[in-house]
Amino acid sequence: MSETALSVCVGLGLAAACGFRVFVPLLVVNLAVRAGFLTLGESFQWLESTPALLAFAAATILEVGAYYIPWLDNLLDTVASPAAVTAGTVLSASVITGIDPFFKWTLAAIAGGGLAGGVQVLTSGTRGASTLLTAGLGNFAVSSAELTGSVLLSIAAVVVPVVAVVLLIVLTIFAVSRLRRRRYQTIPDS
Repeated sequence: MSETALSVCVGLGLAAACGFRVFVPLLVVNLAVRAGFLTLGESFQWLESTPALLAFAAATILEVGAYYIPWLDNLLDTVASPAAVTAGTVLSASVITGIDPFFKWTLAAIAGGGLAGGVQVLTSGTRGASTLLTAGLGNFAVSSAELTGSVLLSIAAVVVPVVAVVLLIVLTIFAVSRLRRRRYQTIPDS
């Protein structure tokens, strides 16, 4: 597989991870670049700086902690949706290499930002259903699953990007089929 295709896989995996948690993938990218596992585009070197590391670490701790507070987690989803799209776009663009800048940013905005937003919508819906069905008591499990998904997907995107993208495709097909099944179950017969 070409270096460009691999960089696109890394970007899409990181973008999807932003849909689970906005700051976890940014922190993972910072650490991966510092460890030499990942190379950033020239204009994205700020992502590996020490101030960025401190900011991403603090933001990750606050974000993760806030999602364990039942009323605050639903409130955060309203802010997290546009933030996830932005982070997904930026992270995608930061690692995609070997293509024209116009095409890179178009791909980052549509595929990266769109993927991050799609995952965020699914997680917000899951949290909303959990709040409704369990009066917020099940949100701890939802938050834990989202955190785990963000960490694992971020690491997989850096270490084995093709596997991360295949996993994303499988999860997308699964989610769409479940949504379609639920939609058809809720439509009354005429």
